[in-house]
Amino acid sequence: MAGTAILKVFLLLVGFVLLVKGADFFVDGASGIAKKLKVSTFIIGVTVVALGTSAPEAAVTIMDALNGSGNLIVGNILGSNIINILLILGVSAVICNLPVEKTTRMIDLPFLLLTSALFVILGFFGGSFVWWEGLILLLLYFAYMAYNIVFAVRQSKLQLEEAHTVCSIDVETAKPVEINGWYAKLKFKYSELKEKVWFLIIITVAGLAMVVGGAQLVVDSAQYIAEDLIGISPEIVALTVVAFGTSLPELVTSVSAARKGDVGIATGNIIGSNIANILLIGGIGAVCKGSSGLLFSTEGLVSGVVALVAAVIIFVCSFGKKKSLGRTAGVIMLSCLVAYYLFIFLNLYVIKIY
Repeated sequence: MAGTAILKVFLLLVGFVLLVKGADFFVDGASGIAKKLKVSTFIIGVTVVALGTSAPEAAVTIMDALNGSGNLIVGNILGSNIINILLILGVSAVICNLPVEKTTRMIDLPFLLLTSALFVILGFFGGSFVWWEGLILLLLYFAYMAYNIVFAVRQSKLQLEEAHTVCSIDVETAKPVEINGWYAKLKFKYSELKEKVWFLIIITVAGLAMVVGGAQLVVDSAQYIAEDLIGISPEIVALTVVAFGTSLPELVTSVSAARKGDVGIATGNIIGSNIANILLIGGIGAVCKGSSGLLFSTEGLVSGVVALVAAVIIFVCSFGKKKSLGRTAGVIMLSCLVAYYLFIFLNLYVIKIY
């Protein structure tokens, strides 16, 4: 028993590592290919990077649905969305001011509010998501992606040239940098290879394979830990451990982007990921479960409302005087996250006692 428990915990950690590094490779490859196709950085953040960092949630959803349980899907989606906004955007906003563009305030954020509310309403009235509701979610996601593609096409060449100019390095004036150490050399070689299309395709495919393998380990280990080792509801584990683990790619991407001053990717990644989690991941999960549907429990309803409130917070904060998410907004989001998890663990404690 003890040996099995240790093995499952170890496999859970291995699964998280595969998820994070797989998503990292996928984002590098997919965003590199997108840049080769001359797609703007903002669109990359909202679509390609967001889809890549949502790959762990997608893989966990598909694996869990195909295994026949589906207990982790709704909790994973809602838990990831809560963590994405309250933790990741909260930390990013504390690190630096995150300006919110007009199109984001008028289109993306209202759409996030709409999808978050729709997810709660469908789950509350039906008690579950059946296949046709999943199709509705998928159609809405494809419509959103179509809008972003049209928006990218309509962007002027001048804006793209300015973006590339800001992000590029003047090769003629740049001084050669001496590279010491095997890790630095390996990192430099990796950066060089990312300029080649064939290498971008390889790491994209490899990243997806790592995500799928890691997701299988996470689902199996999380179910064992929840049901056999700890004895608590799998949905609680999905809302906490699994949700945090599958949100690690968003955390690494957004915080890194915020530290580098690339606020477009930091905010676009989270907004796009949350929309993808609800519409794409939720839609796939519901379709995979068929007529039996995805169970939407009381815990799911509470978490759905919290995810909706989190979306409202960033929407309201983005319409302030500075039209940005500042340190105050970041502190508010982090405080809400602490309150939410205190509620979860206190509720779990009461259930155990009574």
